[in-house]
Amino acid sequence: MKKIGTLCCAIFLMVLWSCKDSGSKQKFLPPSTGGINSLMVVMDTELWQSGVGDKIREHFAAQVLGVPQREPIFTITQLPPRVFKGATTYSRSVLVVEQDSTSVAHIKSNVYATPQKVAVVTGRNHDELIQNLDSLAPKAVAAFKQLEIEEAQNRFRRSLSKDRAMQDEFGLSLEVPSLYKVGKREKNFVWMDIQIPKGTMNIVAYEMPWNSFSNDSTFVEDIVKMRDSIGEKYIPGPYENTFMITEKAFAPYVFPAEIGGKKGVEVRGIWEISGYPMAGPFLTYIINDEENQRKMVLEGFTFAPSAEKRNYMFELEAILKTVNFNPTP
Repeated sequence: MKKIGTLCCAIFLMVLWSCKDSGSKQKFLPPSTGGINSLMVVMDTELWQSGVGDKIREHFAAQVLGVPQREPIFTITQLPPRVFKGATTYSRSVLVVEQDSTSVAHIKSNVYATPQKVAVVTGRNHDELIQNLDSLAPKAVAAFKQLEIEEAQNRFRRSLSKDRAMQDEFGLSLEVPSLYKVGKREKNFVWMDIQIPKGTMNIVAYEMPWNSFSNDSTFVEDIVKMRDSIGEKYIPGPYENTFMITEKAFAPYVFPAEIGGKKGVEVRGIWEISGYPMAGPFLTYIINDEENQRKMVLEGFTFAPSAEKRNYMFELEAILKTVNFNPTP
């Protein structure tokens, strides 16, 4: 009996050690790979070319809002399941779609690499696959986008600007890549920019009175008036009497947002220069900073004629989302 008890104890310890060892092995995943806003779609080519593939493109290759050219939210690479092995499984954002005897729609984290999100959709027929895609797509798009924002932030955090203009002027901090420089700083206005191959990427910050935008019925109109007045005062065009305004042809998109732990709105649209043929996309956050009784405005805009602008604007979004209203001194 003593030997049996000893043996059972030994087996128990081995199983326990095995579980611990197995658990520790799960933590050692390779780093994920892929360009910013890239999405690996794993599914049979025949399925990809059917209505199921059309539904995937409808959701995951939808047009980016607020850019002048048509650009997809994700750059998609489709692979058949038999090819999805080895290094291809390290892709950061993965969508797996398969016709199967079960009906599944869920998102997993860090399956083959880290950080990683894997959305899995199965169904018994095309209609069920499409239904499950419709159900999961909003959550999957949000999960993939958040992962890509974090990846973009991790990349530019390797070398950050040490300029204190934002903190000194507004009492907040932004994690801005070191290549951005302060081009203009005045009372209640900071403008940072960086040269890119065909233009510039820009960040501006200013504050508005706490009681701004008090009328819901004129909210969008008031946002446009605010941007136009700031553009006229601080953001000149290439010639005298030219300055930045909000595009007149279309109203900007406005969404509720939370940024820096505070409620606010996100505004996307097109800027243009009054009196001169220049234009580009902008992204504005109007943040309710009740503690300081102000509306804090952070904006990113890009000038890059004839170039794709999705990733430029995505970097600006990632930067603006690092705002910290309680920076260390």
